[in-house]
Amino acid sequence: MDQQAPGRTVVERRQAFHHTIPQHNTKAQIMSSTVFAVSFDARDAQTVASFWAAVLGRTVADGANGDNAAINADPDIPGSRISFHRVPEGKTVKNRMHFDLITTDFDAEVGRLTGLGATKLNEINAGRHWATLADPEGNEFDLIAG
Repeated sequence: MDQQAPGRTVVERRQAFHHTIPQHNTKAQIMSSTVFAVSFDARDAQTVASFWAAVLGRTVADGANGDNAAINADPDIPGSRISFHRVPEGKTVKNRMHFDLITTDFDAEVGRLTGLGATKLNEINAGRHWATLADPEGNEFDLIAG
């Protein structure tokens, strides 16, 4: 038994804590960090930025080149800038992080993405339907039927 809450175990106390909606403190908490962008290594930053801009219906930021390129942020979504930076080594293993895209017209969107230069790697239809694709540099991403 937990000595700080007679009659309740530590597990019960933790469960209650995790199901409690936190109350806002009247004093503002100062945060020193916020997400500015998500960055990816690339062989050709401008090529992969152009691909993702077309996929997402956004624009490549001015000044893009093979070394550094970015997709402009959606003004309604803080931290939605996507950056690409040239690195000397190529991709060698599966991504540790990837985009999950969702669409209501799965077959048409797979066609559009492959038309933009994606490669379809796999398709799963087991309770949830999705396909794993790769961008022009081999970075995997998923398209989910939704």
